[in-house]
Amino acid sequence: MRQRSLIAVTAALAAGALTLTACGSRGDKANDAASGDITVVIGVDAPLTGDLSALGLGIKNSADLAAKQANEKKYVKGVTFKIEALDDQAQASSGQQNATKLTADKDVLGVVGPLNSSVSESMQKVFDDAKLVQISPANTSPSLTQGPKWATGEKVRTYKSYFRTATTDAIQGPFAAQYLFNKAGKKNVFIIDDKKTYGAGLAGTFKGEFTKLGGKIAGEGHIDPESTDFGAIVTQVKSSGADVVYYGGEYPAAGPLSKQIKASGANIPLVGGDGIYDKKYVELAGAGAAGDLATSVGAPVESLPSAKDFVANYTKAGYKEPFAAYGGYSYDSAWAIIEAVKATVDGNNGKLPADARAKVLAAVQGVSFDGVTGKVSFDEFGDATNKQLTVYKVEGTEWKSVESGTLGG
Repeated sequence: MRQRSLIAVTAALAAGALTLTACGSRGDKANDAASGDITVVIGVDAPLTGDLSALGLGIKNSADLAAKQANEKKYVKGVTFKIEALDDQAQASSGQQNATKLTADKDVLGVVGPLNSSVSESMQKVFDDAKLVQISPANTSPSLTQGPKWATGEKVRTYKSYFRTATTDAIQGPFAAQYLFNKAGKKNVFIIDDKKTYGAGLAGTFKGEFTKLGGKIAGEGHIDPESTDFGAIVTQVKSSGADVVYYGGEYPAAGPLSKQIKASGANIPLVGGDGIYDKKYVELAGAGAAGDLATSVGAPVESLPSAKDFVANYTKAGYKEPFAAYGGYSYDSAWAIIEAVKATVDGNNGKLPADARAKVLAAVQGVSFDGVTGKVSFDEFGDATNKQLTVYKVEGTEWKSVESGTLGG
């Protein structure tokens, strides 16, 4: 973890003035004092260990890169940005504990993460109560921004502190359905999910659009993502007559599921969302993964002119892990916080106000800039205004982009 000292920015209640207080174990105080900078911490929450760490480490490193580049450019005069990354292990309980820890640190003026929608559900209220802005580069469950009744058309933004740079499953699921039915010629699908917030929600939105288009549901089922033996559901798939399997879930289970489907003799592709779009999926699925498909948010980062500097700078920084599926979105999430801090400082005579968190939160709603992933801004629900998605296919040992576009486009 690339951490230096942290300086607490606290409101002196008795005097009503902003004071700087050194925190005991954060030993770089002399350097910050000499530079005259105030330290602003951007928290990061993601799975840094465990099965999903390939995605989580890319999120952490990319946010770290944004902070480093802001400091190199002296982008916000008088402010030094630092990252504090916490491991949620893709567990809601750990995420909630991390949210509590981050809100307790007054240096933290924004948080990037988490990866999992189910983890975010446990964190949102904690951040909202503290007026601490949270921007996820990866959450796709529509209910996080539009409330539990979003599918009925009753959209309500429950937590004003929550934003995301990734588009939602309300778009991703139907986008996959349109591609499979209209362009891949798949008319008979077997739908499987892992019963988790992300997986079940994604499968549900896919099913709604696929049947609307005229596609048939050959069968449906659920799996335990902690299991390694999917024999029962594989038998159902094989006997169903399906020409494709749609899986709502993540790559640790999706890879073995695909492998076992092919081994059964059912030579049909497995298709999933951004949760399976990682090289680890290809490794777990084996040679039979060729032809499997995934949708993921945005356009391929490597193909965007706006991302060339990000890719070069990430490589130059020497991170051991790839930026993975959400690196560009994590960078943009961190940069949105940096832009909001800049707006807050510029609007307060070059200083952080006593109510910095509330001011930064308000500023995020209005940010608009050209980011790594394209135009970055947020709608009235805190959702990304960038709705682009991409279909990827496994070719050899790599994911290759097939088509980018928007829903119905």
